[in-house]
This record gives sequence, C-alpha cells and structure tokens, in this order.
Amino acid sequence: MNFYNYCSNCRCLKCNVNACSCKKVCRLPRVHIGPFRATGPTELLSVNRIYVANFNDNTVSVIDGATNAVIATIPVGVNPAGVAVNPLTNRIYVGNLNSDDVSVIDGSTNTIIATVPAGDGASAVAVNTATNVIYVANFNDSTVSVINGFTNTVVATIIPVGGLSLPTGVGVNSLTNIIYVANFNFDIVSVIDGFTNAVITQIPVGVNPFRVGVNPNTNRIYVSNFTSNTVSVIDGATNTVIATVPVGTTPGEVAVNIASNKIYVPNRDSDNVSVIDGATNTVIATIPVGDNPNGVGVNPLTNLIYITNQDDNTVSVINGVTNTVIATISVGARPFSVGVNP
Repeated sequence: MNFYNYCSNCRCLKCNVNACSCKKVCRLPRVHIGPFRATGPTELLSVNRIYVANFNDNTVSVIDGATNAVIATIPVGVNPAGVAVNPLTNRIYVGNLNSDDVSVIDGSTNTIIATVPAGDGASAVAVNTATNVIYVANFNDSTVSVINGFTNTVVATIIPVGGLSLPTGVGVNSLTNIIYVANFNFDIVSVIDGFTNAVITQIPVGVNPFRVGVNPNTNRIYVSNFTSNTVSVIDGATNTVIATVPVGTTPGEVAVNIASNKIYVPNRDSDNVSVIDGATNTVIATIPVGDNPNGVGVNPLTNLIYITNQDDNTVSVINGVTNTVIATISVGARPFSVGVNP
C-alpha cells in the first residue's frame, strides 16, 4: 500500500503490475501569498479561488471561495497529485504523476495553456513567486524539474540526493530563493540554492518525509513525516531541525497561514487536521474532517483552510478562528492535493 495508489485490485497504476511486486511506487507504505494584483489590462482576476487535483478522474475542480461552489472542472494529465499557484501571474501548476508532466492553467479562463514534460512521476509542485520558477518533484526518477514560468520550459533537472530517494514534497522560500525537497526513501530534506540549482546541504528529519510547507516571514520549514507521525520544524537560517511536533496518524500535506503563523496538517488515518502554533511548535487544536484527508491549502486573507478528503470525494472548509468545519464541498474522484489563489 502507498500514498499515491490506493487500488482496490492492488495494482500499480504506473506499472500495471501487482502492487506487491512493483519496484517504483507500490512497495512503499501506504506560498508567498498576498493580495492579488492585476496581470494585464483585460485579464480577469481569479481572487479567492481554490484548485483541487482529483487523482482518479484526471481533473482539477475550481471552487469559488466566496460561495463554496465548484465553478469549473478542468481536464488535466493522468493522476494529478500536486497543485501550486502563482498569484502574481494567475497561473496554476498541476503535477501529473502518471503522465509525467505539468499542466499549466490560466486562472482567468480556467483553461490549459501549456503542458510541460517533466520527469518520471511528476507530483508535488512549488512556485517561487519572486523569480517565476516552478519546481516539480519527480517521484519515480528521483529528480526535480525546474520550469521557467515565462516560457513554460524545463531549464534544469536537479538530482537532490542520488539513488532511489523518491522525492515526494517540495517547498520554496521566495524571500531567500531556497528550495526544500522531501526525500521519502532516505529520511532527509535536500536544500537547493535557487540561484545555482545546486544542493547545498541535507537535513535529517523523521521517517518517510512526505510534503513541505514554508513560512517565508519566519524562515521556518515544516515537513510531514509520513511514517513517524510527526512534523519536523527546520530553521532556514541554520538548516537544522529545531522541533519535532507529534501530529496524527500518517500526516499528508502541510500548509502555512502566513497571517496567523498557524500550520495545518491533515492526518490520513486519524481523519483529522492538526493545527500547529508556529510560535510555540505545539498542536493547539485537532479538527475532525472527512475520510482519509490528504491535501491542504490556506487563504490567509479569509483565514479559511481547505482539506481534501480522498475517500469522501469532498473538501472540508475550516474556519481558522473557530477551528471548526463550516462547509463540505463535493468535488471529483479522490481529491488529493489543493492550491489556493487568495
């Protein structure tokens, strides 16, 4: 069992073999954000939009954050597993695990404007809003693709560790131009210099690091450790782990509210969300959500948090003041990841 393919017939979607013998995936266990600016004299703004990658039906659901209504469904590549948003350009980037590419969505029209070939198993995606560069973790070939957001072309391929590291998460600090890559198989986070695309250090974290969240204002990096049920807190100034926070069972993605300095972590097998206070590195609330939550996105302007529930085919909307679910939205089949354009 693994974190990408919960298959009832126990077959790997990538290799089409029995999951127990698949060597790529199935042998595993189960953003600088601010007010939107104009992008052109005639372009519509996509303020307060939520983008949900539906892994099993190869679409992205677009939610209007003001009404909690799905206003568009966009076909993308095969098994979308990661979403990142650049609010400065109104572009949304979707990593498609089993078509090995990235779909680029124009937020003003909700259409695909480019499909960028990446590495084998393109999944997690992160954007540097300062440089308009996109980073894609390629799970199966253990590389990171670097995409120029102006040209929609791959300009570099980084090997963050070497060997079968299985990168599953990537995060960017746009203020420092440093990129953080979670290497699931090696229990480390690679730190990449965005100026040189070189790995500058490796940081040991918990068991099977999965996804990465970054608070550029505090220069703190948060890494969910899938098997040790913790979040590692990294000081970006020293590249050291300064705290290890116990959360729920099999934590998924990580999102930071830069306005409140709260960190949100959905826990798949305990069906809840851990809320971490970034000032104290302690869990201050645990919020019940749907079945098998994985993805999380935050709108810091509205203080609303969006959680994808994979086995419910829903998104839970959490009020960040009351720490309660205030709405549940039906989306596509097996919603995996979520991105927010505030």
